[in-house]
Amino acid sequence: MNEDYDVVIAGAGPAGGQCARDLAARGYDVVVLETESEAEFPKQSNKSTAGTFPSMMASFGVPDDVVQHYTDSVVLESPSDYYVQDQPGAVLDFAAFKRYLVEDSRADGAEYRFDARATAPIVEGGEVVGVTYNGDEEVYGEIVVDATGPAAPLAKKLGVSNLERENHAIGVEYELEGVDVDHPGFADLTDAMMLRLDHEIAPGGYSWIFHTGEDTAKVGVCYIQNDSHRKYAKSDFAIDDYLTHWMETDPRFEGAERIEGRHHRGSAHIQLPGTLYTDRFMAVGDTVPTVDPLWGEGINKCMQSGRAAAAAADSCLKHADVPPTAENLEVYDTLWHRDVAPNVRSRLLMTQLLYLAPNERYDKLMADLNRLDDETLAKANDGNKRAITKLLDLGDLPLLARFAGQRLRS
Repeated sequence: MNEDYDVVIAGAGPAGGQCARDLAARGYDVVVLETESEAEFPKQSNKSTAGTFPSMMASFGVPDDVVQHYTDSVVLESPSDYYVQDQPGAVLDFAAFKRYLVEDSRADGAEYRFDARATAPIVEGGEVVGVTYNGDEEVYGEIVVDATGPAAPLAKKLGVSNLERENHAIGVEYELEGVDVDHPGFADLTDAMMLRLDHEIAPGGYSWIFHTGEDTAKVGVCYIQNDSHRKYAKSDFAIDDYLTHWMETDPRFEGAERIEGRHHRGSAHIQLPGTLYTDRFMAVGDTVPTVDPLWGEGINKCMQSGRAAAAAADSCLKHADVPPTAENLEVYDTLWHRDVAPNVRSRLLMTQLLYLAPNERYDKLMADLNRLDDETLAKANDGNKRAITKLLDLGDLPLLARFAGQRLRS
């Protein structure tokens, strides 16, 4: 095997896979190190709900054959109310999608080494020159990319990662059959992706039902162990207990059964990114972190970060006299903040405020959304301050004061 490459990527998820696709398509020598075996990939990392939108499919040329089900609407649900917005979407078969990224980049010349756990960067003369994997095996590259997610073995050793334990979100999802997606008293979830705000089910987070056709759906729970989790959590409940509790108490799941082998769990960090790069090195995807803090969208954001890193690498590699120093890789930081998460700070603040609200406020939020025009939510989602103000009222002053107090203490 070749031991010297233009780019070494650790991790074959959406960020690493897309980075490899873009670089291989440009003719660079790329190798991807993936912890899992090829025969089982991605059994251990099949962790995404995989809800996405046509814009992502078109931007990255994702084929229809990795789509599990197309959807027509997005539903927001509180304990006693709901809001429906027409919005085409797609629920991917995440395992098939990840395998597609591997095969598509391979077709352009990318090399993959499975059963290859990246353990540390190789540093010579103060510069990153490669990666150690599986203990004592080595591979060298002009640029190294860490796309391993929260584990971040390379980024952490280089002081690039600043992932904080208190911002760690965990999630679990079951794929079910026998789900009543159009139960009386609830929104019709036929061909819909639904997110529910309800501290009884997901204290300090949210839960979801993504219709995947006929009577099947992806059903899950995600939360951060934040102040709301500490306030509303049941002392003897782990995350699987909340999902089981929801399935036992929601009539839409009466008679529903888990589909064998379709059980996923994962994690991400909900926080502002720290440093994204250093000399000859970039961190992408959930290593950064990149997941959208407000609604948990990960695939599109991770792929955008992989593409931004590929563009930054190309800007150096195509010029023999432009070494990939931190100064010359700064374009990655620029592209990340411009294209990947332009409103990350305001969206993170909205997320923290949303999680502080009690269930009663979630019901009022649904009523407000149904009263206002559809553009209000879209603009608020983009960080528009006027639109956000429309969703607030005088009753939120104690909540805002509590939020401000927490910000001052942090």
